[in-house]
Amino acid sequence: MPRRLLVTAALPYANGPIHIGHLVEYLQTDIWVRFQKLRGNRCLYICADDTHGTAIMIRARKECRSELELIAEMSESHQRDFAGFGIEFDNYGSTHSDENRKICGQFWQSLRSADLVVERTVEQLYDPEAETFLADRFVRGTCPKCGRTDQAGDNCTCGHTYNPTDLINPVSTLSGATPVLRESAHLFVELEKLHGFLNEWVANSGALQSETANYLKGHFLADDLRDWDISRPAPYFGFEIPDSPGNYWYVWFDAPIGYIASTQQWCDKHGEKLEDWWKSDDCEVHHFIGKDITYFHTLFWPGMLKTAGYSLPTKVHIHGFLNVNGMKMSKRDGTLVKAETFLKHIDPAALRYFYASKLSSRVEDLDLSLTEFVDKVNSDLVGKVVNLASRVGKFAGQTGLSETYPDDGGLFEKAAATGDAIAEAYEQCEYAKAMRLIMELADAANPFVEHARPWEMKKDAERTDELRDVCTVALNLFRQLAVYLAPVLPSLAAACGELLDDPIVSWEQSQTPLVGRGVNKFKRMMDRVQLENLEKMIEESKAEAAADADVVDSPATTYNDSDQPLKDEPIADEITIDDFMKVDLRVARVITAEHVPEANKLLKLTLSLGGDETRQVFAGIKAAYEPEKLVGRLVVMVANLQPRKMRFGLSEGMVTAAGPGGAEVFVLGIDEGAVPGQRVH
Repeated sequence: MPRRLLVTAALPYANGPIHIGHLVEYLQTDIWVRFQKLRGNRCLYICADDTHGTAIMIRARKECRSELELIAEMSESHQRDFAGFGIEFDNYGSTHSDENRKICGQFWQSLRSADLVVERTVEQLYDPEAETFLADRFVRGTCPKCGRTDQAGDNCTCGHTYNPTDLINPVSTLSGATPVLRESAHLFVELEKLHGFLNEWVANSGALQSETANYLKGHFLADDLRDWDISRPAPYFGFEIPDSPGNYWYVWFDAPIGYIASTQQWCDKHGEKLEDWWKSDDCEVHHFIGKDITYFHTLFWPGMLKTAGYSLPTKVHIHGFLNVNGMKMSKRDGTLVKAETFLKHIDPAALRYFYASKLSSRVEDLDLSLTEFVDKVNSDLVGKVVNLASRVGKFAGQTGLSETYPDDGGLFEKAAATGDAIAEAYEQCEYAKAMRLIMELADAANPFVEHARPWEMKKDAERTDELRDVCTVALNLFRQLAVYLAPVLPSLAAACGELLDDPIVSWEQSQTPLVGRGVNKFKRMMDRVQLENLEKMIEESKAEAAADADVVDSPATTYNDSDQPLKDEPIADEITIDDFMKVDLRVARVITAEHVPEANKLLKLTLSLGGDETRQVFAGIKAAYEPEKLVGRLVVMVANLQPRKMRFGLSEGMVTAAGPGGAEVFVLGIDEGAVPGQRVH
């Protein structure tokens, strides 16, 4: 029985272009949707532009045009970029739509009827130059806890959270002005009233990765949930709240409702009912999001859906961020590459495959190493997959395919049997595993052609039948790979379908060989990636960043493009990879933490490595952490460091941390789903 699935990716903010960091999510989702459709399931991929908020208003003012003109231009740009990477939405809408306004009103009335809305007067930072109240993301200042400067409006890198009004020396990122305090009436959703439901849903629904569920239980659900500030006073670009003139729904209220509004648009076009997709037990709802918006999609959004009577998410698939060459993406370094810039230099299929080779179901960051990118794409796709077809393609156009499938030593049968494991990996979003399985099949197939040497058979007219058999095997093994890779590489699947005059439309095509038919003229399917093209792309991105320096940054940007200078600290003496490989990094849990009274910098930690094994470690992090804040945390420790006798006791390892020192030291954490004693690679 085919499944019905409604799939969403987070709505891109209409204040800036799509870049390669954003594409991690949209490609991950597109691959999953394409896989489901290939399996015969009915699957909708729904998205829209997120169009409301202060940033849109400020940018439109700055550019002397209306917000409607700005968001229309950005929607066209976003959809063009997505199409360039082969991302196919069933409907792409906008949060500034009549459908969204109407459904927002329905949600709002449900919250009112459930007695979840309360009004109170709050003090808020106001920019006297920009003449607007400032959301958290438009304020930076000094952390009131640790004293670190240039911190965000709601949280510090030390882990402390606060209100923007608590910042020391706050500065508006819109104008550089010093904000002033002003009172205004705000509407709040009393989320604590839904605590019991949310606790049960997070713990038992199966909708969340284990590390996400543990994170929510430990950081939010263990205490009372804070009321959610749902409104913003004028001036604000958005939907005015019907029963509260002068106030507007906060962008994070109407943005997720945009999923439903975009679905409504699709239903209206196709004569279907919204209830069949958003209020049906027979339809699965899957959200794909970045880890930075976990809170909204796993607490606020389920609470809103439950209250309004809509389906809860079947699964929330959460991914990590993108780094480039081991570093956060940076405008200064040219590694924050716009989608349109990438398309000028590199085949988008290469990025689709590289991301797939890195993605798993865990909340892990990806690293786009440029040299690895070149090596992997050229080796796997050009050297293994396409090579299988190109080495016989020019002969097969003359011979066609054999009437019966020849003996290939069990290669086709084995690859067909591997299809279930590949499909399960796709289903679980374990794309890296799926790519490994597929490349193992490619590794097994290529020696068949190499040993058969069809280019020599072509010289002997008496070996035409033998040549036809070799072409038949090689092209059928290639076709299997093309089917398995079709969710990731739709362009390759299309090229395979054109070559064999048999479009790839079903996963089942991998199970039966094609025989007794002609083969069309072979056309080049993929070129090798050149490192110099990537270097040109980086240089162009640097130039674009310099030209765009005055554009307001997206308030919901997922990927950090900080340009803060590094401290002037010399690099240590060079070591070899063999030296580095001697270091044994292990996951450890802090069991106890306490001050060392006679030491100025040290905390005494007891670390569990799993089972009964514990280690005592003295760590120089006293200025940065209160001991009680460390208890229960997972950390990374150097487990094979020679014990060191200190006057305070024996230190049996080292906790890894980063930072310049003093209060600016940050213990390296690890996902809660990790197991103490597990090796860190």
